Amino acid sequence: MSLSGLHRIAGQARAAAATRFHGIDAATQTPLEPAYPEATSEEIHSALCEAADAFEVLAATDGQARTTLLEAIAREIEILGDALLARAHAETGLPLARLTGERGRTCAQLRLFAQVAREGSWVDARIDPALPQRQPLPRPDLRRMLQPIGPVVVFGASNFPLAFSVAGGDTASALATGNPVVVKAHPAHPGTSELVADAVDRAVAACGLPAGTFSLLHGREPRTGLALVRHPETCAVGFTGSHAAGRALFDAAATRPRPIPVFAEMSSLNPVFVLDGALTSRGPAIAEGLKQSFTLGVGQFCTKPGIVVGVASPAWDAFAARLGELARAVPAGVMLHAGIARAFAEATADLRDVEWLSQGPAAAARVTAARFLEDAALQREIFGPFTLLVTVPNAAGLTSFARALDGQLTATVHGDPDDLRTPTTSDLLRLLGQRAGRIVLNGFPTGVEVSPAMQHGGPYPSTTDTRFTSVGTAALARFVRPVCFQDFPDSLRPPALQDANPLGLLRLVNGAPTRAAVGDN
Repeated sequence: MSLSGLHRIAGQARAAAATRFHGIDAATQTPLEPAYPEATSEEIHSALCEAADAFEVLAATDGQARTTLLEAIAREIEILGDALLARAHAETGLPLARLTGERGRTCAQLRLFAQVAREGSWVDARIDPALPQRQPLPRPDLRRMLQPIGPVVVFGASNFPLAFSVAGGDTASALATGNPVVVKAHPAHPGTSELVADAVDRAVAACGLPAGTFSLLHGREPRTGLALVRHPETCAVGFTGSHAAGRALFDAAATRPRPIPVFAEMSSLNPVFVLDGALTSRGPAIAEGLKQSFTLGVGQFCTKPGIVVGVASPAWDAFAARLGELARAVPAGVMLHAGIARAFAEATADLRDVEWLSQGPAAAARVTAARFLEDAALQREIFGPFTLLVTVPNAAGLTSFARALDGQLTATVHGDPDDLRTPTTSDLLRLLGQRAGRIVLNGFPTGVEVSPAMQHGGPYPSTTDTRFTSVGTAALARFVRPVCFQDFPDSLRPPALQDANPLGLLRLVNGAPTRAAVGDN
């Protein structure tokens, strides 16, 4: 499939800027054709104004129309076939097998959100019928539901060129709830982004929706992303990437005349705590699982375990030695792009006063908890195949260390039954519940299931808003807002709030969940 090297603005291929950049072959570090343009302020303005116009139509669509769109996007992506995988492989270095699985995940989550849109109970309809005889004051008729928020700007992620990018979970969440989307393509995979954008455009046109429902803009300069966030028509932002970039977008949104929410997933160490019983009974197996986890995808997962915590003992020393042996045997891999490879090399080279267990393609080191807590460099996420073992002096040190941690996406505990019955472990689990969005027991955090119960988001700095997730069906809650209708006649109420419940939704009526019509309870 031919690539144009152009933006997609409301269904039109456009490019005004003379400034261009190339995607780079991750394996050979050579430019890939074509060159892509830096979005101009006029193009950003055009895309968001088109999105704002489309919002008037899209917000009024029903669940079936949104379902049809999401399912059509999934089909169009599948039609792209091997050409999509080949381009993504060239731009990211990710193996074809991994990309095939990621394409499947992308299409599956589009279809999952289509199901949620069709069923419709995500609107969280709440109905408190009028109580005119109530004393001392009557109660008005109150009916509340969630509605779309407006144009959403989505930033493509470097490490998931399909599932967290142009038609990934952020886009699916926004479209499922009736919001138009403007995507800022990641500059490391512009060709992949263009192919997927064309698939989305074809789906939008086939469904008869406004062309402004979707746009794709290219750019590698920070000013382009900041301009998208600051545009007055932007109503929310979805971002996955580094802490520095996510915080810059968050700050830009907060200083607007009309601030907007930025849902940024940023940095996380994803600590793994290995308790004594588990260490003694299955230390080698845990070391093998840990090696697989922190090197999966060349360590370029946001849930990679970046630190591993254990109590000083001979068993802990043996565990560290075994992990070092395993890490030294890991072959070199291709990182997503030169910037990530360079940052990884610089970050590991900057580490001071650590005991190196492996300094090969997969790096592992060990420090004391006191050393870790006094050195900010050790506390920063190192994106790539690296993990740091942290030694605490005794079991009480586990809880002290957990209490000192910043917010995390995940936290993991390995423990045998006797380990898990101790008061110290209870305290540890309680503390980790305050520090992380997902707690894993006797497993590894790498990989995130796309399901209704998944939580992919935690306290700052792992995300900018710990109340939300960027994975799973609960992710759509980011791009909606509640509206209460007071004393409306039934004919003017949205269908989700009408007495007869024509949509068959699960609603909260007088505080009780029901699908019955109002008055039939």
